[in-house]
Amino acid sequence: MKFCMLKNYSGGFPSICLNDKFLQLKDMEELMGIRMPDTLDDMIRNSGVVDNLRHIDYNRGKVSNLHKLEKNEAEYAIPISHPGKIWSIGLNYIEHARDLNVKQPVMPASFMKPKTSMITQGENIVIPKGWGRITAEAELGIIIGKKGKNISEEDAISHVFGITPIIDMTALDILEQNPRFLTLSKSFDTFFSIGPEIATIDDFPDLHTLKISTIKNGRIEHANIVKNMMFSPEKLISFHSKIFTLEPGDIISTGTPGAVEIHSGDKVRCIIEGKNSLSLENNVI
Repeated sequence: MKFCMLKNYSGGFPSICLNDKFLQLKDMEELMGIRMPDTLDDMIRNSGVVDNLRHIDYNRGKVSNLHKLEKNEAEYAIPISHPGKIWSIGLNYIEHARDLNVKQPVMPASFMKPKTSMITQGENIVIPKGWGRITAEAELGIIIGKKGKNISEEDAISHVFGITPIIDMTALDILEQNPRFLTLSKSFDTFFSIGPEIATIDDFPDLHTLKISTIKNGRIEHANIVKNMMFSPEKLISFHSKIFTLEPGDIISTGTPGAVEIHSGDKVRCIIEGKNSLSLENNVI
């Protein structure tokens, strides 16, 4: 299943993504006899709601008669509005590390991103003036759904709610001054685009076959499959859970197959391709 947040006057409302239409969760309350969550953050913390929604045929019966918004009637909001942690990984594809002539790390090259850097589709990536070159990179985002500490690799996927596309930005000139400036170079406003849709993990029986592409102005600049990560999603979840407790709504951005320099007027896109696909696109100003 795919979920998103759509904007309204009060901030947003959670919806189910049905091909080219949206069904608001609030419209399901009377039919299902349960109170629906006000945000996707709330829904992720209440997995029982998703379990109930999975067993519905949305093309038949009373559900089929519920009002559905067309894509051109709605505007996306950031899907996870209050993540406890945004944890990102650098140099996680062997080819990317080789391209940068960087020695492969012996443990995940982790850094954190601030919540204020978040945007989603329909919002602009803003090039900060006076900070030099800016790059963008497509990544696979993991949304944690179940709290855990010291999680084994074998049990890691059971702690995942779903996946989502991410575009991560870097102020490259800052980073090249000193690798210790990594977090600073990644923390500008609009430097972390996420969503707009989250697909539940059951839609992806094998994450390792997914293809992640960094696309600028319609051209694929870099692409690779999850299998070629140095640290798989399972390893990343297990490793980081040994350092801190993972909680529902936490985000792990798993690294990029490659970055591309961006300028005002560009359009940058992340595509995750597999049995099911996800896409995210932003204009650069």
